[in-house]
Amino acid sequence: MLVFALLLLLSYISLAVNPAKAWYMTALGLLYVPLVIINFLLLLGGIRRMSRSFLIPLVALLPSLVFIGHYFQFESGAVDPEGTTVRMVSYNVGRYNQGRRPEFKGEGGREVCIDSVTAFLRKTDADIICLQEVSLSGEYDVATYLKQKFPEYSSAYYMFVTDKGTWGNITLSRYPITGKGKLDFEQSANQAVYCDIRIGQRVFRVYNCHLQSYNISLSRLLRDSREDRNQVKDAEQRVKKSILIRPAQVEQIVADIEDCSTDVILAGDFNDNPMSYTYFRLKKGQQDTFVEAGKGFGATYSMLWPLIRIDYILIPEHYGAVSHSVPKSKCSDHYPVVAEFNVTDE
Repeated sequence: MLVFALLLLLSYISLAVNPAKAWYMTALGLLYVPLVIINFLLLLGGIRRMSRSFLIPLVALLPSLVFIGHYFQFESGAVDPEGTTVRMVSYNVGRYNQGRRPEFKGEGGREVCIDSVTAFLRKTDADIICLQEVSLSGEYDVATYLKQKFPEYSSAYYMFVTDKGTWGNITLSRYPITGKGKLDFEQSANQAVYCDIRIGQRVFRVYNCHLQSYNISLSRLLRDSREDRNQVKDAEQRVKKSILIRPAQVEQIVADIEDCSTDVILAGDFNDNPMSYTYFRLKKGQQDTFVEAGKGFGATYSMLWPLIRIDYILIPEHYGAVSHSVPKSKCSDHYPVVAEFNVTDE
């Protein structure tokens, strides 16, 4: 009981510790939700036995009154639409090969998945779309893909070109894009794209981020780990590597934001949960649309749902969050994040 309470207390500290100095603290942050559940069960057990031991998990759980709202919201604090309201989607499309429906498998499945994602995005009627892990090959180059699937949007993209095709991030906007650029991450195939978007006389910058991935398949790991212990060791090394690389990417984004003179919106796959240095560093000066306007579970990764929330839309503190939803689309291993917000002056 005491061990689980101490681990939960340490997980609270993980958000303030740079993983480059203590990578294992981030690992504790990843275990936050399971640790909350375990301590809650221990609390109930202690109360049922009428034992004073219930005080141990109770003390450990008290700080969660502050943090649990980043994972679950009982009530939405959304504001009413006012002035200019923007609808935005962030979606890691999983290279169009991680879909959960049978028709996405086998020959022609990739094209079916691309069409399904396109149909979903059109249904959302979003003003701004941030896509991560867009992988194109065969008949599609980026220009053809955008012209065929999203002719009404302006675009900014950053794609790696390989012998197997292209891969990267794409930002789409119905509003004019007045400037754009990219942030190159060292020792990584991940990236961030930014673009300056004009709505009337206002200009704000949107960062479309895909931070360092863990590069492990949970389904494969769960399936094969019993027979091959090396699978577990390899996964541990991949997790550690990802945790150590991500802080530099975060600081690179923060430095670019500090040089930006306009309002900033951050969206994308951060590959880190809310109890992390990554989240709290990037959230500084921003508000999380789920925390402000969401309801229920905020989890965005379909594996081990509802434990993992790694996809976000962060807006300036003086904007108003109108809505936040996580549709259970099965086109990727990630769920899309859809948010509406009022664009207002300070």
